[in-house]
Amino acid sequence: MAGPQEPVVTGDAVILDVQIAQVPVRALSALIDVTVVFICYVIGVVLWAATLSQFDSALSAAVLIIFTVLALVGYPLIFETATRGRTLGKMAMGLRVVSDDGGPERFRQALFRALAGVIEIWMLTGGPAVICSLLSPKGKRIGDIFAGTVVISERAPRMSPPPPMPPQLAWWASSLQLSGLGSEQAELARQFLSRAPQLNPEMRDQMAHRITVDIVTRISPPPPPGTPAPLILAAVLAERHRRELGRMQAPAPQPAWPTFADADSRNMYPPLPRTPSPPAPSSPSEPGAFTPPS
Repeated sequence: MAGPQEPVVTGDAVILDVQIAQVPVRALSALIDVTVVFICYVIGVVLWAATLSQFDSALSAAVLIIFTVLALVGYPLIFETATRGRTLGKMAMGLRVVSDDGGPERFRQALFRALAGVIEIWMLTGGPAVICSLLSPKGKRIGDIFAGTVVISERAPRMSPPPPMPPQLAWWASSLQLSGLGSEQAELARQFLSRAPQLNPEMRDQMAHRITVDIVTRISPPPPPGTPAPLILAAVLAERHRRELGRMQAPAPQPAWPTFADADSRNMYPPLPRTPSPPAPSSPSEPGAFTPPS
């Protein structure tokens, strides 16, 4: 069962459709990590108890506290920083932690996740993490919310690229009003176009008609009469994708600085008083002409 598809916008203004990790998969990944940490912690405690007689009580307590912090905080922090968002459990389940913008997880984000995991996973046995993941649209636990990260599945099937624009419908698509078209209808049309060659012809025609009727009622103006349904869907999706990229790649509006040509600017910045320039020397032959130095 596949998880929800969520668009992620990278720092280079590229839309990525990623597979959000499901809560059961993340729970199994966390269980693997907890088991690894527990085994390492038990081994460390046994070694600590074996060498306890060689140190005083204060030093032994300090060593135990440091080892506990390294096991609970250091394990996810070191692994996620070194492997760019993966621990042993995430490696086994094909998961990875990424930033909200689609970039790799940074050290600061891994630190926030590790510190929050001590409370929501170890101290409270994972209850807040599960509840928060179920309520979040992107399956985020509390540590993800504070760190600005999301856990994705790297084993998800790759999304097919948007369909190309049919040349005969480019003029119509450029005038479309797409504000009523939701992401659910667009995703349904995209999945249909990607799987249409594999469908039975009769079923394909029925699904194309039903999906096209639903989309046409949400856009305007209506398509040209007699246009095949697959071409309508392809034109709408291609135009929607083009506008999304254009909106993200549009430069930020520059502040309108006043110029001296504006009436308001002339009031704000009155012209400087003109200083009379000294008269230029004149030659006897031509009054007012420039005389080069000899």
